[in-house]
Amino acid sequence: MYGFVNSTLGWFHLVAALIAMVAGAFVLATKKGTKQHKRVGYGYVIAMVLVCGSALAIYNLTGKFGLFHIMAIVSSLTLALGMLPLYLKNFPRKYKTVHIWFMYYSVLGLYAAFASELSVRIPEKPFFAMVGIATATVFGVGTVFISKKEHVWSKHFEQKHHLQHSE
Repeated sequence: MYGFVNSTLGWFHLVAALIAMVAGAFVLATKKGTKQHKRVGYGYVIAMVLVCGSALAIYNLTGKFGLFHIMAIVSSLTLALGMLPLYLKNFPRKYKTVHIWFMYYSVLGLYAAFASELSVRIPEKPFFAMVGIATATVFGVGTVFISKKEHVWSKHFEQKHHLQHSE
């Protein structure tokens, strides 16, 4: 088994991930669209860019490009797709649910990576099985939550969309 953190890059990655985890949890748990939501949300995005970027440069687990590198790329894409609706001028407001959906999955991916990272450190346990169990558990619980909340988000944005057009 390797040490918990082996390098300055590893510490940087860990600190950025912890910041992203706290910011992500805050943004998911608080009211959407407020100044505080936006500020902390952008903090989350910056931290995640640092997490994903540093993940692509860490090779001490296997010595080569591997599963965690692929997941960093997937995470980067999820993050980009989550931010895209906010920057498209003609993107209908009611589709901002896309922003929320991808950002929730971005945070879930971060927590799944954290659970996977912890689980692979359990001595004499199968690496891929532990990663799979950790990831499936986090995404399973998260998907149930997202499925229950998605209609609330859609209704919220459609309601605001209708109010803006009726004024």
